[in-house]
Amino acid sequence: MHDVIIIGGGPAGLSAALALGRARRKVCVFDSGPRRNAEAVHVHNFVTRDGVTPDEFRRTAHDQLATYPNVELRSEPIAEITGARGSFRANDITAKRVLLATGLIDDMLPIPGFRELWGRSIFQCPYCHGWEIQDRRWGFLPLPHTAAHAILFALQIRAWTDRVVVFGQHLDAATRATIEGAGIPVHASPIAKLAGDRARGLEEAELADGTRVPVDALFTQPTQQQVPVVRQLVATRGLVLDDVGFVNVEPMKRETSIPGVFAGGDLATRMQAAILAAAQGMQAAAAINVDLALDGVTIPGH
Repeated sequence: MHDVIIIGGGPAGLSAALALGRARRKVCVFDSGPRRNAEAVHVHNFVTRDGVTPDEFRRTAHDQLATYPNVELRSEPIAEITGARGSFRANDITAKRVLLATGLIDDMLPIPGFRELWGRSIFQCPYCHGWEIQDRRWGFLPLPHTAAHAILFALQIRAWTDRVVVFGQHLDAATRATIEGAGIPVHASPIAKLAGDRARGLEEAELADGTRVPVDALFTQPTQQQVPVVRQLVATRGLVLDDVGFVNVEPMKRETSIPGVFAGGDLATRMQAAILAAAQGMQAAAAINVDLALDGVTIPGH
């Protein structure tokens, strides 16, 4: 019997494994499948780790976890999680608690060139990638589910460059007018194609009306999907997602609607960055450690 099964070996899962390992809990981390940051060149805004590659980040974490013999790392997929609080099962491992740290799957937009340039010239977060491409030509494509925040995003990215253009086919007239009033050009015609490749990078956006807009980088936030094992818990165990599709957690303990199952990292929030995921992993680990300590204990007044 393990104390905790951690599903996912990114910053959240590895951070949780470190905290639980140091608390002398018996932990198994399952890490398999495509990595969400596989196309990223470097990890940024993670103090002391700024500029490392995603592979180097994981190698260092694995080396540090090797200090703790009670932490096991497995490169295995998990198809389903069965059991209940005190006795969950994933593959051949049984554990008292589960931490979901699976990240998310980003949906690729059906625009020619989008998938090829994703993570190299097309980004979600200026805090993660803006410094390296400062003062270059940036495009911003708000989508229907992010249109409400388009003005804020368009204005804030001028901290990195004053060469900003917005592709506003999903914006209403008032929002377009506000952005244009701030001196940022807005194109209403949809993007038909993105020209460039992984070697040269993005060069221009070709619009449906024939306009060609020179851009070196494109920022957008596509919709996201939960990974299969999380969808399995939604379908078979009633795991609750919020209105946007993120796993719903209790803010302090990070416990989900399934007793004994916790969640940390990108799958539970739109605030997505490596250091934020790591912090949530640590938070969840501490809550799990306390939860395990209270097994079989009745506290007066609770």
